[in-house]
Amino acid sequence: MVIFAMLISGCQTVEPYDYTALKKSRPRSIVIIPPNNNSVEVNAPYLYLSTLTRPLAEKGYYVLPVAVIDQFLKENGLPTPAEMNNIPLDKIDKHIGADAVLYVTINEWGQKFMVISSVTTVSAELQLVDVKTGTILWESTAVATRDSGDGGGSLAGMLINAIITQVMASSIDRSYETAMFANAIAINHKSRGLLDGPYKTLAK
Repeated sequence: MVIFAMLISGCQTVEPYDYTALKKSRPRSIVIIPPNNNSVEVNAPYLYLSTLTRPLAEKGYYVLPVAVIDQFLKENGLPTPAEMNNIPLDKIDKHIGADAVLYVTINEWGQKFMVISSVTTVSAELQLVDVKTGTILWESTAVATRDSGDGGGSLAGMLINAIITQVMASSIDRSYETAMFANAIAINHKSRGLLDGPYKTLAK
């Protein structure tokens, strides 16, 4: 298996991120709204949602329980992620009380089968917003791709690998693992990742 990933934020650049707004806001708690989904996989929003809590918590932020928030929003007349993403910030502030909200848009999710290989790709836009001011505190696009490999280099090996990959695809989907890898790269990137939160030192 070959795994590789990249981080894209705005135009493709390696310049350090401007953290002025994030440093000024100093959020302690984050609520993650179930993602908008532009991919063809209907289950992508909640699969991706389940990969975000851990990396954010490890960066030192308190992340409100995603299952509790999802149920709360559904019980209050917002049954789909698309509707949840349209909640006014003042309502989030009043009824949920988080310092910042993380909005996510999934653009790619899942496996694509080629003649002799398969590729799993996850691509999602992340945007952290101050609940009280609406200021964008941090944003990034996380992308990770997982290649099934070439089966050893020979044509026979590649064809056998392709057949095995397609047969196993229904029971082994690498999208979840790929999403976790994409999040780790985006959130922990050296010059454009999310800054450590207030609970980072407490976790050490």
